[in-house]
Amino acid sequence: MSALLEVDNLRTHFATAAGALKAVDGVSFSIDRGEVMGLVGESGSGKSVTGYSIMGLVPQPGYVAAGKILFNGEDLASVPAERMRSLRGARIAMIFQDPMMTLNPLLSIGTQMVETVLAHRQVSLAQARKRACETLEMVGIASPHERLAAFPHQLSGGMRQRVVIAIAMLHEPDLVIADEPTTALDVTIQAQILAQVRRLRQEHGTAVLWITHDLSVVAGLADRICVMYAGTIVEQGTVDALLDQPAHPYTRGLIASLPSRNRPGHRIQQIPGMMPSPFALPEGCRFQPRCLSADASCQAPPQLVVIKPRHSVRCVHPVGIANDAGATGGEVPRHEPALDASVARLPRAVADPTEVAKPLIAMDKVVKRFVTRLDWAERLFRRLGASLTEQNVSAVDQVDLQVWPGEVLGLVGESGCGKSTLGRMLAGIHAPSGGLVSYKGADVAQLDADARREYQLRCQMVFQDPFGSLNPRLRVGELIGEGPRVHGLWLSESFTERLEATMRRVGLDPGMRTRFPHQFSGGQRQRIGIARALAVEPDLLVCDEPVSALDVSIQAQVLNLFMELRADLGLTYVFISHDLGVIRHLADRVMVMYLGRIVESGPCKELFERPNHPYTQALLEQIPRLDLRRQEYAMIAGEIPSALDPPSGCHFHTRCPKASVRCRSEAPALREIAPGRSAACHLNDGR
Repeated sequence: MSALLEVDNLRTHFATAAGALKAVDGVSFSIDRGEVMGLVGESGSGKSVTGYSIMGLVPQPGYVAAGKILFNGEDLASVPAERMRSLRGARIAMIFQDPMMTLNPLLSIGTQMVETVLAHRQVSLAQARKRACETLEMVGIASPHERLAAFPHQLSGGMRQRVVIAIAMLHEPDLVIADEPTTALDVTIQAQILAQVRRLRQEHGTAVLWITHDLSVVAGLADRICVMYAGTIVEQGTVDALLDQPAHPYTRGLIASLPSRNRPGHRIQQIPGMMPSPFALPEGCRFQPRCLSADASCQAPPQLVVIKPRHSVRCVHPVGIANDAGATGGEVPRHEPALDASVARLPRAVADPTEVAKPLIAMDKVVKRFVTRLDWAERLFRRLGASLTEQNVSAVDQVDLQVWPGEVLGLVGESGCGKSTLGRMLAGIHAPSGGLVSYKGADVAQLDADARREYQLRCQMVFQDPFGSLNPRLRVGELIGEGPRVHGLWLSESFTERLEATMRRVGLDPGMRTRFPHQFSGGQRQRIGIARALAVEPDLLVCDEPVSALDVSIQAQVLNLFMELRADLGLTYVFISHDLGVIRHLADRVMVMYLGRIVESGPCKELFERPNHPYTQALLEQIPRLDLRRQEYAMIAGEIPSALDPPSGCHFHTRCPKASVRCRSEAPALREIAPGRSAACHLNDGR
């Protein structure tokens, strides 16, 4: 039986003033009916452009320069535009990374779905609405009739992504191309999306091309994997063969860069260097400038080597890569380096807090409420007699915490649980609505101007989106040096020297200080954000999802930087993340938040090995794992409730499989369940 999709020697170029930019350069692979193919690699490897090429959506000035894209035997690279439009959406569909960029914010969900149905079917409006409702229900959206009337901004991130999947499945296509559809999603929402994709494949026989940089996700979802690097496929094979016995050094490097493959608290193996520019591709093997096994033979273009059926690699040295034990080939070993004081944990202050006089920063019964203001139309209707009132949203509710000098406190939970708001209060960006925030034992609210300035300098924040937090009109040297210049921290005669030293500390070339933020990669921009925070010599860094959208290799570099800075400067971190693998690797203690409240806290190792709260247990069960194939997820029912109308009693009782009548009416107190361990659950009363 012939393959559903066959891509043969695909070359997609972009015309530029400097010549043709070869984004995809000789890519070949096939996908059978009902098969899930994972396409993985770092940003800039050509994954998304490959997907766009198949869909006929390559943006100008890009074009398919050569090759064939056979879909059911028909070459999509040469079909007329009208024929491609009839196939796109009906037989081939695409799920994009950002649903807010996919959905029209001015149209309701129903309008967008009905338009999609009518574009390919000769049916009535009522029949189109019925099909839209059926598809929403198929992807697990409750009350589909109500959701059709909603606008994209009124839905949660996970629900918006499910709507996009529903639109892709309206015509039950033969092939779905999913471009990073779960990147930066919570682990719970990610599990829901993965479960829906698996179910759609099983029930409808849909083939899927899953584009991602997350190897753990494709390990549990895909049948085969293609690894892309610098526009070419360097290795492809079955999931078991490629992940258990990777042959290409790049594949091995990606696997070794995962936090789960490294010893917690220690330096993560990372791939040296960066993806080459398409304008300056290396001669021969494109990976050889970053490959530790490269030699003179790598200067010639490597040929495709078939290791065994359905497993091939483009490398001069396939399989024969020395591992940590001195053997060659085989499974990628876990990285277990000897303890090194320069990168090891600093657990002393955490192991015995009584040795430290007082916490660096603490919160006592802290509350943060936001008022949802009425817009001009609502204010007008209120004047006309309508009963409309402003609502209070409780983002943080009665939170107690202590952060000790030198420790890393991990803060985890789903989007909307209040993690970022809590972090911003720690950094002095938001003032609490109630409760006490103290810094080195002093009430922050009572500090005089000089003491408050000192507090705000010593508590800095690293934001999730480095590009959004950096002024695009300032050069990097101005961005990093702005804080010390405004506060007079660096003498003018040593300003340039201090600036260059700060850039070198975070791994940036001082010669880049005259560039603008848009001229840097995502990982480099995050380093700029870290350098800007370090320039004012802080004690505490509040890191809000700083690696959530980074490739695994760049993530490893940034996490290593955080650990090195901690060891060198004695920094304290509050690390906010929904990536539990990152938290397990980096944190000493973990606090789990749900809808504004702390539901569990304790030492990292103990909490991950013996979670107490049902919510923590559910989070940990849904972590994608590299060693699990075709992973089944025990999904948490429903989505996190709205903070505008939180459930009574225990906030988690609406989604908890163990909830009792008491949970619906009485909020459990956070209490100690073991030395250093606390949880807020009524189930502990019977233990």
